[in-house]
Amino acid sequence: MTGDRARRRPRLPLRPPAWTATLRWKAAVFIAGMCCALAALLGVLVHVAVTNQTVGQARDRALSRLDDATEQYEAGGRLGPGAGIDPPDLPRRLRELAVGGERGTMVGDHDRTPTVWAAGPADGGRAIAVQVDYAQGARTIDGLDRAILGSSVLAIGATLLVGSFAVTRVTRRLHLTARVARRISAGDLDARVNDPRTRDPDRHQDEVATVSGALDTMASSLQGKLLSEQRFTADVAHELRTPLTGLHAAAELLPPGRPTELVRDRVAALRTLTEDLLEISRLDARNERVDLDAVRLVPLAERVVRVSGAAVDLVVVRDLVVDTDGRRLERVLGNLVANALKHGAPPVVLTVDGPVITVRDHGPGFPDYLVEHGPQRFRTEGTSKGHGLGLTIALGQAQVVGAVLTFTNAADGPGAVATLILPDGETAHGGDPGEGHS
Repeated sequence: MTGDRARRRPRLPLRPPAWTATLRWKAAVFIAGMCCALAALLGVLVHVAVTNQTVGQARDRALSRLDDATEQYEAGGRLGPGAGIDPPDLPRRLRELAVGGERGTMVGDHDRTPTVWAAGPADGGRAIAVQVDYAQGARTIDGLDRAILGSSVLAIGATLLVGSFAVTRVTRRLHLTARVARRISAGDLDARVNDPRTRDPDRHQDEVATVSGALDTMASSLQGKLLSEQRFTADVAHELRTPLTGLHAAAELLPPGRPTELVRDRVAALRTLTEDLLEISRLDARNERVDLDAVRLVPLAERVVRVSGAAVDLVVVRDLVVDTDGRRLERVLGNLVANALKHGAPPVVLTVDGPVITVRDHGPGFPDYLVEHGPQRFRTEGTSKGHGLGLTIALGQAQVVGAVLTFTNAADGPGAVATLILPDGETAHGGDPGEGHS
């Protein structure tokens, strides 16, 4: 062939529907399988027992009539109805058995009617045989089989209904426990399962109640530890403010010189750290109130660039007016720009594209732990300066205003990218697409 061979797309493996992975479905399949197996076993046992009894009774009647017919034949009398010498419908195997000098019985058909044959030897190498109508016994067995099948279907259906109801109660409790666990992981430490089975210590608990109780206990313990940490952070920050204020005033009285500059710089750093700790404690307490107002994004971004006091490029793709807390939004963008200037490398670009605002630098990028798990307070990589609180505050303030803040590394080169997605608002015409400022 001169042309390229067409590539066959690999067939994706067939995956069962998602509902087949549920505990309810698995329990229903297990219960149905066990019921079917048990019904089949009991049905076979009953069928075999009744069939053996019915056929055995018919064979006894046939042998009794064969004895009577043999006596009549030997006495030279008439054989009677249903008896004869070498009847044409006699099964071949039974005929051979009788000609061979033995007696036997066999279930067969005569004129399409279930019949039990009994045969024995007669003189001259012939067979004397009698037949007993077995239609009533066959109908009895057929009726029994239908009754077994119907009762098995009803029993399986009833068992499935009862089993599904019982499993549904368990799965409903499991779903409730899972929802509470997700709420706790999302930060709602007041969420509890409150399973009534865990309230009574004298009541026996099942596995679901044990898991629910353990989850509630874990949440209470976690909440207590976090509240203690928050109170400790707030108390420390409050206690530091007074001596730091006096230290700042004393530093202002020192004579000019390099040592004075170092002291003032460290005092300013301590004051910033204290204020950040207070802000984090307020965010952790989750009692912040949002002052909503119509905020135009480009003027706010220009103010952030101007306050940063450094060369930051502002790129406007699309301006927008959103209902948000302008002070908090400015705090978020200010922290992102400050982090890019401190830990990244120029150029630092602040881009406004409608409700999506990005801050990118061209430095080494965010650490892997930060991209994967988000910012962690008091954790920095390498020789980076700072306390790791700026991005933590930015993330907390973004959550307060209902925005989504993500941290990634640039795919088209070096640099860190912080993306803030605001709740969309009313579009305004504050700038042309692609307009840039620096």
